[in-house]
Amino acid sequence: MALIVQKYGGTSVGTVERINAVADKVAGFRDKGDDLVVVVSAMSGETNRLTALAEEIMEFPTPREMDVLLSTGEQVTIALLTMALEQRGCRARSFTGGQVRVLTDNTHTKARIREIDSTRIHEQLQQGNVVVVAGFQGVSEEGHITTLGRGGSDTTAVALAAALKADECQIYTDVKGVYTTDPRVVAAARLLTSITFEEMLELASLGAKVLQIRAVEFAGKYKVPLRVLSSFEEGPGTLISLEEDTDMETPAIAGIAFERDEAKLTVAGVPDVPGIAYEVIGPVSEAGIEVDVIVQNAAADGTNDITFTVKRSEGERAKTIIDAVATKLKAASVVLDKKVGKVSLVGVGMRSHAGIAAKMFKVLADESINIQLITTSEIRISIVIEEKYLELAVRALHSAFDLDDPDYEKQSS
Repeated sequence: MALIVQKYGGTSVGTVERINAVADKVAGFRDKGDDLVVVVSAMSGETNRLTALAEEIMEFPTPREMDVLLSTGEQVTIALLTMALEQRGCRARSFTGGQVRVLTDNTHTKARIREIDSTRIHEQLQQGNVVVVAGFQGVSEEGHITTLGRGGSDTTAVALAAALKADECQIYTDVKGVYTTDPRVVAAARLLTSITFEEMLELASLGAKVLQIRAVEFAGKYKVPLRVLSSFEEGPGTLISLEEDTDMETPAIAGIAFERDEAKLTVAGVPDVPGIAYEVIGPVSEAGIEVDVIVQNAAADGTNDITFTVKRSEGERAKTIIDAVATKLKAASVVLDKKVGKVSLVGVGMRSHAGIAAKMFKVLADESINIQLITTSEIRISIVIEEKYLELAVRALHSAFDLDDPDYEKQSS
């Protein structure tokens, strides 16, 4: 008998029909003898609906009351799923985050989990019940309802799995697992059977949308085996764990992530003096704008050029800040380019495989794709290129690094 924590997102519980399908799946696991804790999100679209209602009342709704409002979405889902399980003769009990006592700090709309009291859940499991918990929410020490922000239900599931020392945390989504890249861009993208926490963190932070970064960080910290599966198709999904695949034929690259939402700012002709990078980047960061790739080049005339990327939606605001900085520093120019994208190779195999960067650059050169910026880590190489070449670059690299599914041609013929 295993203790499994399962999480079903908004799409998976988006209709009564889908809730019934989830109940069938959960009841099947229970029939095999597994103990189950099921975490659910609000029904698809419900959070947006509630937010719109709030904004009809107040232009800037009070964070505390937004938490009270938004937490009702998951409360609806846990009740409906519990009813569906009981209808199937599967004993179940539903609990809000506060009833389970997912204790958080007092930061409304983006609270952090401090601890979880697992006593109540263990009692219910011992009584033979499936425990259905509202994701995305908790309670502060003062008793206030809190929500965990983006990816909150994934985080709830992983945190519960850690607190309960579960054998596995299963995240059910609308995809079959983690792919080598987005199948909508590369039709021959391969479903990964396993991937390390390190690789998944990099992929998630670089544009892969399968899992939220926060949940992967939590799972890695507490060594919770994570599995991503489809709610709508049977299959083993992708296991995310500390274990690195020891297959001798394992490729150096696990996957390719890409991000379209990028803008590049170049500040040319700033003084070449200590602290100049902070003078330029500091005000942007202090304004709450996340800075990504940063490159500093020494110019022939003794000045520096500093180039960095931000989210495209923040490009104009960042430029306004940099224009003021440039005037103060007597920089030669400030240029904003909103037609760039980022492509990243990720794989723990980079540690033991030489020549990855050289091969990447050759593939792009063969496709006449110019690299504007390069940044690396121990298991990642990221480049910034013109956005119009983004998909071409991903497809060329995916093929060059042997990531294509060998069965794709058979499937499509």
